[in-house]
Amino acid sequence: MRFGDTIAAIATPPGNGGVGIVRISGDAVTQIAAGLSQKSLQPRQARFTPFLDAEQQVIDSGLLLYFPAPHSFTGEDVLEVQAHGGRVVLDMLLRRVIELGARLAQPGEFSQRAFLNDKIDLAQAEAIADLINSGTEQAARSAQQSMQGAFSKQINQLIAQLIELRVYIEAAIDFVDEEIDFLSQGSVADKIQALQQQLARIKATAGQGRLLRDGMTVVLAGKPNAGKSSLLNALAGYDAAIVTDVAGTTRDVLRERIQIDGMPLHIIDTAGLRTTSNPVEQEGIRRAQQELERADKVLWLLDITDTELDNTADYLPEGIAVTRVFNKIDIASQAPALVETTKTVDIYLSVKTGEGMELLKQHLKQSVGFTQSGESVFIARRRHIEALILAEQALQDAAVQLTVAAPELVAEELRQAQQALSEITGEFTSDDLLGEIFSSFCIGK
Repeated sequence: MRFGDTIAAIATPPGNGGVGIVRISGDAVTQIAAGLSQKSLQPRQARFTPFLDAEQQVIDSGLLLYFPAPHSFTGEDVLEVQAHGGRVVLDMLLRRVIELGARLAQPGEFSQRAFLNDKIDLAQAEAIADLINSGTEQAARSAQQSMQGAFSKQINQLIAQLIELRVYIEAAIDFVDEEIDFLSQGSVADKIQALQQQLARIKATAGQGRLLRDGMTVVLAGKPNAGKSSLLNALAGYDAAIVTDVAGTTRDVLRERIQIDGMPLHIIDTAGLRTTSNPVEQEGIRRAQQELERADKVLWLLDITDTELDNTADYLPEGIAVTRVFNKIDIASQAPALVETTKTVDIYLSVKTGEGMELLKQHLKQSVGFTQSGESVFIARRRHIEALILAEQALQDAAVQLTVAAPELVAEELRQAQQALSEITGEFTSDDLLGEIFSSFCIGK
């Protein structure tokens, strides 16, 4: 992306509509406005005017909105041309704007200029794209929280505390003659512990925000005919998967995106897990195991009437959250229930009758800390979670170095934690990462 020149793009979606917008940002805005219209610009005032081509013929009539720098979204002079929303009309206007000195904007270039001109930080810029692409009302509200700086504010407060602690420790290192004994005071250990607790709270909230953005991946696993495909259909609300009495009906991976009270879920139905010589079924089982490795949660289905030994656990990877779902309680004449111990969670239900399904839905929401009110939740991305994990590990290492009286290493670990957190807001960010982030935006934003 080249900065300093003037960019333009159609900011409304393709297709026909009542109103369409061409957005322009850069130093040539006033020059372009003069060539496009005979009306003078007034800051933040809508001016109704005809839009003229090079031969002074009218292309369309509409509104001009002018936002002079630095009081604009990008921090540059910005002009919005609001015309009728026909695709041909907007294309004609965009061509005319380019003739007058602009170039076509690249995806996300308006938001990137806002970031580079310190109008927004990187987390806020990402929240703009997340708001546009929100799949649920909860996700939209959380993205709005991040756009308003809720996430960034918490990160910046944490960074400020890290800087204060680093200054104290490095002063003790540099001025040993002043006899600043920070180890004996115990205050450094207390402050590191407080930082760890604060970071853990932010990480938990960010984890929920990531689930609101990306959705939780739930894999249905178990023996053939345990009711996996029936459960998929029940959660989806229609017959997404073929259900028969023949064992091994599902051979491939089936995916459905659903919502439970605003929480997005990616439900994945997999082939029944068993020993088989059928090469097609073997491939289905191999793909099922791949999905298990990537799952946020596994629903391990069991037929409560099946008396044969279940060895499904042999296929489950370590470290994956698993809930056992005992299906067909209508046949066994058992009441629906949720039984939770320190090690296991068991749900008893009937997919056929719907008994116990509400227990399952509530369990899925509670297992990720999902709350129906998204007022206090900010949107987050996987890269944010990874940065928080790096900062968390650095703080843990700093606490360890403190116990062995290595102040230089404590200071270095705190610096690493600060840099990891600063990557969230964009204070320390590589050009490659910026290119990757903004290239995923739509053109005109």
